[in-house]
Amino acid sequence: MSDENRVMGIDIGGTGVKAALVDTQSGAMTTERIRLPTPQPATPAAVMKAIQELQRQLQWQGPVGCGFPGLVKSGRVQRAPNLDSSWVGYDLAGQLRAQLGVARVAIGNDADAAGLAEFRFGAGRDVTGTVLVITLGTGIGSAVFRDGVLLPDTELGHLEMRGKVSEKRAAASVRTNRGLSWKKWAARLNDYLVHVEYLLGVDLFIIGGGVSKKPEKFFPYLQGVGCRVEAARMGNAAGIIGAALFPQA
Repeated sequence: MSDENRVMGIDIGGTGVKAALVDTQSGAMTTERIRLPTPQPATPAAVMKAIQELQRQLQWQGPVGCGFPGLVKSGRVQRAPNLDSSWVGYDLAGQLRAQLGVARVAIGNDADAAGLAEFRFGAGRDVTGTVLVITLGTGIGSAVFRDGVLLPDTELGHLEMRGKVSEKRAAASVRTNRGLSWKKWAARLNDYLVHVEYLLGVDLFIIGGGVSKKPEKFFPYLQGVGCRVEAARMGNAAGIIGAALFPQA
């Protein structure tokens, strides 16, 4: 297989650092996904060591795309709420190039990475207008597209509703932590989607995260949303596949 379209996608998470080689034309992983536990404490040096080990296992010296759980501007970390505080100000792009020995590196938010994969190869494929990929987990991640163009680094899970940050009311973790029924939790999610659709004129919501595997549990309770709502299709591979698209985005 030619390496022309292949990129090493890296997904840095709070509990795991994952990677695979991805064919960016088809969206298929051309190797198995490999994972290492996120070091504790998750300092830059420790996480970079894990990434170097993933690179060694994949035997890769080509382009690299990295999804990061925070905000990165011009290659430097601005915030990293789920990692060690020493990440702030870290030259992630420069260190990836230096420590992996590669010339081409691109970095983006992890929610944007998952959104790119879903928009390019999943439920958002060929959809025009405003598409919003929402990932429901510990919090609420968001990726906004307008006619195929990504608006990076949105944090729509932090919109305030009823005096609280939205993800404190409607994230998937709220349902499990508070023992809510699917119906009661879905009512909260429904309020959130209605609010965001009103603000942005959304044409399609794509719901990702672990709950997207069980749409029958809560989709029937999503009523009054003024646009289509679909379940994500890319699963656990979305973060890696989307990260691999960053060098081309």
